[in-house]
Amino acid sequence: MQVKCRNIAFRYPGAEKALFKELNLEFIRPGLHALFGTSGVGKSSLARIISGAVDAPAGVVADDAQPLLYAHNLERLPDWSAIGDQLSRVTPPHNRDKIERLLDLCGLNGHTGQRFSRLSLGQQNRINLVRYLVQDFQVLIFDECLANVDELRRRNILLHIKAMYPEKMFIYISHHVIEVATYCRDVWVLRDSSKLPQAVLTQGLDLFPDQQPASTRLHQVMLEIMNAA
Repeated sequence: MQVKCRNIAFRYPGAEKALFKELNLEFIRPGLHALFGTSGVGKSSLARIISGAVDAPAGVVADDAQPLLYAHNLERLPDWSAIGDQLSRVTPPHNRDKIERLLDLCGLNGHTGQRFSRLSLGQQNRINLVRYLVQDFQVLIFDECLANVDELRRRNILLHIKAMYPEKMFIYISHHVIEVATYCRDVWVLRDSSKLPQAVLTQGLDLFPDQQPASTRLHQVMLEIMNAA
């Protein structure tokens, strides 16, 4: 299972400088990985290129892990039916046993009869993430999908996703350095195109439930990530 970007180049129409210049990175094993970087370096743009939603004029994205899905925090579900009905429509029969478990994990069990627009922003982001987790996938990119969710619940969701899907690959896009340092395995730090290499690999602690990081080691990993940026 792998997702590789080789010599990716990309510039938005009308932009003064390229967003990516000969960008190279790879995710080569299952687990929870991260794409981290300051605002504006192109994390979401790269996610869309990897998912095939945007074409890069130069370079190659190679993956042997399909289906590959991309979820982001600006997605909205249609409001013509309750969210429970919408989850049922997108969930394959062999995954239906996951619905209640994921709803409980995300604190949404009592909301399946509501319309999407009646939920808070944090609830909307969580139900959208559940919508992808109940589908068939090998790789799931989730782009700020836990925005507007409190820290304790984000931690719980990340830990249980890792435990529930040990053979899947997740690429987590987040600006929370303590989260990617604590729970992610490979942390690719994306940088401005004026810096080479534009992507730098660091290693997170990749913690699972019932594991606690040593504070000195966690601070060291966080510092490595921030220095790479």
